[in-house]
Amino acid sequence: MTITFQDFNLSSDLMKAINRMGFEEATPIQAQTIPLGLSNKDVIGQAQTGTGKTAAFGIPLVEKINPESPNIQAIVIAPTRELAIQVSEELYKIGQDKRAKVLPIYGGQDIGRQIRALKKNPNIIVGTPGRLLDHINRRTIRLNNVNTVVMDEADEMLNMGFIDDIESILSNVPSEHQTLLFSATMPAPIKRIAERFMTEPEHVKVKAKEMTVSNIQQFYLEVQERKKFDTLTRLLDIQSPELAIVFGRTKRRVDELAEALNLRGYAAEGIHGDLTQAKRMVALRKFKEGAIEVLVATDVAARGLDISGVTHVYNFDVPQDPESYVHRIGRTGRAGKTGMAMTFITPREKSMLRAIEQTTKRKMDRMKEPTLDEALEGQQQVTVERLRTTISENNLNFYMTAAAELLEDHDAVTVVAAAIKMATKEPDDTPVRLTDEAPMVSKRYKNQRSSKRRDGQGGGYRGGKGKSNNRSSYDKKRSNDRRSSGSGDRRQKKSY
Repeated sequence: MTITFQDFNLSSDLMKAINRMGFEEATPIQAQTIPLGLSNKDVIGQAQTGTGKTAAFGIPLVEKINPESPNIQAIVIAPTRELAIQVSEELYKIGQDKRAKVLPIYGGQDIGRQIRALKKNPNIIVGTPGRLLDHINRRTIRLNNVNTVVMDEADEMLNMGFIDDIESILSNVPSEHQTLLFSATMPAPIKRIAERFMTEPEHVKVKAKEMTVSNIQQFYLEVQERKKFDTLTRLLDIQSPELAIVFGRTKRRVDELAEALNLRGYAAEGIHGDLTQAKRMVALRKFKEGAIEVLVATDVAARGLDISGVTHVYNFDVPQDPESYVHRIGRTGRAGKTGMAMTFITPREKSMLRAIEQTTKRKMDRMKEPTLDEALEGQQQVTVERLRTTISENNLNFYMTAAAELLEDHDAVTVVAAAIKMATKEPDDTPVRLTDEAPMVSKRYKNQRSSKRRDGQGGGYRGGKGKSNNRSSYDKKRSNDRRSSGSGDRRQKKSY
């Protein structure tokens, strides 16, 4: 049954904003969450980015705000600056006619400016955990009148090491309040927070089949690490994406990829947690405006980005878990459009492929590595289409004389072939050196192997007293990257 926003009996101010935003039918997460939110029920929502969850918690949150009150009445805790900004922008749009005042608070922004903005009595604060806690400790934010708390992407905040900060923030909120917690997965520490700070929460779960992957063509390419970059550039030449996102596992990888793509003639920029907020916003604006054709990003930097028009997603490195895969490919295939997602799998990462397919309940199609000839043919087709478009625009009078002179000396096919050759971006084989990344192995597969070792079935078992530290230096570095990326709040982690 289709549920529209009219069915929620919202105030006229909210309906004006919703109509202006173009919302009509409620998504599954909205249809289930909004009535519970309006009834002051605590809610645990399991949903991915791209399912409409911001409006799902934002509409009941704004509906209950009293814009005449000088107090902070609601807080939204988000893992990254980008997500905090995006959520605050959407809440502003929802609350525009009600005149609800929304303020984003995040690290990397001048704290004095934030303190001045807080003195203007915002109704809703959207913030990253570290900076929120900083203001609470400075007593520049007081939460004693908060009646609604939202935790967005709680599992990502756990991954980034913010769980203690969240508990400290929640301990400053009155015991009588509504909590809405959203998380793609439900690890034990998130369950403990729910048990401690929530009252008989209602569970809302968007099933995997309802996630935005049904209209995305999913492929994998089995390719050796050293051949990945040439494979990527040939795919870009063949597929000619309008807007593409390339995902790398680490900040170093993103920097190297963006530089290498530019070296070979592609307009590319990278975003990750070590960039200043200003630089990231500039890169995103260029991408949205089409000034750059390829955005290279880490998982954390791309979390919550609302970018329309992405036609292709390339997983240059396999994501660290299947849930991250769904987040990544959800950047394309939005608003009813189709998209393509290509994942590069090295021979040692086959277990990750199986884990992803089990999570999405869908097989990926194998794509063969493209050849140099196919890349050149793809670029020729782009040129031919541009020529056809130019001919159809019929704005060629100024060039007819030069064309006629050429045809006096050469046949038409030779002239057209020369024009296609001149206008075609031929595949570039400029040497590129990327730092190798260790292969990613499915956690499930790792657990199976480690249990075999404990049972004495695997290689390397040295008896009961032997100690094993299976966490490689690479894994430790990767953990640091995930903790440091995207928040910039209070942690200064090692960059790599």
